Amino acid sequence: MASAQEPRIATLPNLRDVGGHPTRDGGRVRAGLLFRSTDLSRLDDAGAADLERLGVRTVFDLRSAAEREGRPDRLPGGAEHVIVDVLRDSAGLTPADMERVLATPEGAAQALGNGRAERFFVDAYREFVELPSARAAYGRLFRELARPARRPALVHCTTGKDRTGWATATLLLLLGVPDEVVMEEYLLSGPVMAALFAPHLAAFEALGGDPALLRPLVEVRAGYLEAGLAAMRESYASVERYVGDGLGVDGATREALRRAFVEPG
Repeated sequence: MASAQEPRIATLPNLRDVGGHPTRDGGRVRAGLLFRSTDLSRLDDAGAADLERLGVRTVFDLRSAAEREGRPDRLPGGAEHVIVDVLRDSAGLTPADMERVLATPEGAAQALGNGRAERFFVDAYREFVELPSARAAYGRLFRELARPARRPALVHCTTGKDRTGWATATLLLLLGVPDEVVMEEYLLSGPVMAALFAPHLAAFEALGGDPALLRPLVEVRAGYLEAGLAAMRESYASVERYVGDGLGVDGATREALRRAFVEPG
């Protein structure tokens, strides 16, 4: 099982250190340089102080404008807020649309029934690879992470499982972490999401809705990440070419990321 470092902040669900994972060449991803989480709108005073003690200098926000306006981040002291909107160019449903879609069981069934919820996420992960806004956002994220002044950093979307999950998986693959360990790290969000969304599923059921309809939205499924990886390999053959050609991160910057993030064995 992947060994994730997990600092505990009660008002910041799905927070964990991206470091601690082994690489194929016997190295290990350095801890304390990059954290991932949900958005920071839930942070209370104690949580903000705890996050500040982690030394976070930069918060990379992968959300849309509507998400940011609805749930603005509470930044730790001294941290810079960098917006890298992944889904700006998406023509489909976005996470910001979901609150409207889920307002009634009838609306949810119409939008998400008959397998549409699963297809939404499969398509979304392909968009992480294909959308111009996604390529620009992830490219900027990795170029910025290569700069020492940006670290330690935190990256998040709304739940911290999908856009953030793809960012984390891509970085770990680029650093040489084995595929199976990358998948294990991705799936660590599953139990957190189950606890976080249990009240929402119960409330939906109380309205007469079928909770099974929503589970594809709130669960962390291997098939979603696999869809993104398949799209990456179809278009670029390898993570190296995806990050280089697709995201515009040049060879020197990729090497800087490896030097910064990987401790030799």
